[in-house]
Amino acid sequence: MKGDFHSPELDPELFPGQTFGHILFGDVANGWFALDRIMIVRLIMTAILVLLFVAAFWKPKLVPKGLQNVAEIALDFVRVNIAEDILGKKEGRRFLPLLATIFFAVLFMNVSTIIPLLNISPNARIGMPIVLAAAAYIAMIYAGAKRYGFGKFMKSSVVIPNLPPALHVLVVPIEFFSTFILRPVTLALRLMANFLAGHIILVLLYSATNFFFWQLNGWTALSGVTVLAAVLFTLYEIIVIFLQAYIFALLTAVYIELSLHADEH
Repeated sequence: MKGDFHSPELDPELFPGQTFGHILFGDVANGWFALDRIMIVRLIMTAILVLLFVAAFWKPKLVPKGLQNVAEIALDFVRVNIAEDILGKKEGRRFLPLLATIFFAVLFMNVSTIIPLLNISPNARIGMPIVLAAAAYIAMIYAGAKRYGFGKFMKSSVVIPNLPPALHVLVVPIEFFSTFILRPVTLALRLMANFLAGHIILVLLYSATNFFFWQLNGWTALSGVTVLAAVLFTLYEIIVIFLQAYIFALLTAVYIELSLHADEH
């Protein structure tokens, strides 16, 4: 019964190749519709999110209760604390559908990291964060281009007024890189890195618990320490799950607000 430690294998989950990682439909259309474990988790969490909101507002009551009440409180949180707080009432109402979609999509995709049998967030792989960051990026450019016209928006975003002409050669590329490249990249990488790191830490802690427990000697007591650390880190992950959804939606609103006031650069 003595335990042997085997380092966790993350490749099939996070870096699927041609010969592993695909669970369903791997032979259909040269693998275009192949579903590995993370894609299945992504579809499950999306279905849960959609079904919860459909059920909450299927037959809405004037005085909400139950699931409808919970859904309205959650939507009000996004409306008041993200959309209207950053964009104001008018623009907040305009961009609320996007911000609410991003918030709840990130939140539900994050939750799966602590659900037994799922045990991983789809946001731990870069694909989903890129899609969400692209949606924020398109909204940011749309907001500015709609208000100022595309040319004036681009100029207002990268050209700082009252600078000596020679400095524009240096400043304009920096502003362009910061505004139109760094913002979406950091949005995606921040989300992915948090849940990739969290997943790896939890895998290592529970693997260490299994290893130490089956030593059946003095090391077995150490399994109590590692399992306690794993439980505490899981509780910490619950905070991160909500916080990352809030930060992603909040930064999306901030970037839209900056685009709407690009001429005040």
